[in-house]
Amino acid sequence: MKLSDLNNLSFQNIGSWPLPVKTMFILIVCGAILGLATWQDINPLRESLRKAQSEEVALKQTFETKQKKAANLQALKEQLEDIKETFGDLLKRLPNKTEVAALLVDISQQGLGAGLEFQLFKPGAEQPADFYVELPIQIKVLGNYHAFGTFISGVSDLPRIVTNHNIRILSSQKDGTLSFETTAKTYRYMDEDEEAAEAAKVAAATKKKGKRR
Repeated sequence: MKLSDLNNLSFQNIGSWPLPVKTMFILIVCGAILGLATWQDINPLRESLRKAQSEEVALKQTFETKQKKAANLQALKEQLEDIKETFGDLLKRLPNKTEVAALLVDISQQGLGAGLEFQLFKPGAEQPADFYVELPIQIKVLGNYHAFGTFISGVSDLPRIVTNHNIRILSSQKDGTLSFETTAKTYRYMDEDEEAAEAAKVAAATKKKGKRR
């Protein structure tokens, strides 16, 4: 078939076209239809499939994370109970307001019993915290290393919580007597009225700070 024959072809009389031309035309039409279908239908489906696969991966990761948490749930519950029990025991070791005076006497008795000479025993101002009050006590005593060690050990063994901070040891006299300084801190829990007052104080400070901004 010549090129001039192609120019004479008419779409109104496709049936009379030569077989090779009709075959090529049909292939072109089918290709165009397939391309249009791919662009309009298949590509959106592929994008939906890609999103679904991404969501599947994310859901699997979420499931694995939750499954691990569920597997450790019982152990976490037991750990929480242990923490509550330990916290409860520690809370019991905090004196109430009426017991602080007796605790101060116990601390001073530990020093005297160890053979220390008190030069200073000065309770400071109470410092409120979240649910407890901290009471610092400035202590200065004279004695030797052994006596001071006995004092610190005795204070640590008291049924109430007492901690020592800022310990200083200074040479005091020629006979070998040393000066020991420490800040002992004891703690007591707040009663309901004190907790309410402290909460109101914090709320007022937060509100005031917010207004400044």
